[in-house]
Parts: sequence; structure tokens; C-alpha cells
Amino acid sequence: MANLYKQFLDLMPDRSLQVGDVTAITDGLAVVQLPGGGQLRARGAATVGQRVFVRDGVIEGLAPALPIEILEV
Repeated sequence: MANLYKQFLDLMPDRSLQVGDVTAITDGLAVVQLPGGGQLRARGAATVGQRVFVRDGVIEGLAPALPIEILEV
């Protein structure tokens, strides 16, 4: 018999990987400014001014400091 929980999880979309700049660190959480203007809080090791990758509220690592272009479709 197939694992029903695994089948249920397969229906859920994958969490998106976001990139942003750390603007502040408060209470062990980094405040990350997203390119579109939004902000989020994320757990993980980072310092103010770093560009980071964030997925599901966790900093996954440093992102390259390249220019970001926002295109609307």
C-alpha cells in the first residue's frame, strides 16, 4: 500500500527560494528586505548588509551580490 502521507505531501507546492538583503538582526532573527519591497524574518547566521537565500523562514546561505532585475509578466 502506498504511503498516504507521502502522497499528501506530493500535492503541496515546493517552498520557493527567495533572495534579499539583511537590514537588521533582532532577537536572533534576521530582518530580510526582499527586492519587491517586502520584509521577512528568518533564522540563521547572517550579518547586516549581506545578501542571503531564504526558504521557509530559514537562511540557507549567502547569495551573490549581483544586481537584481524585477520583471512583471
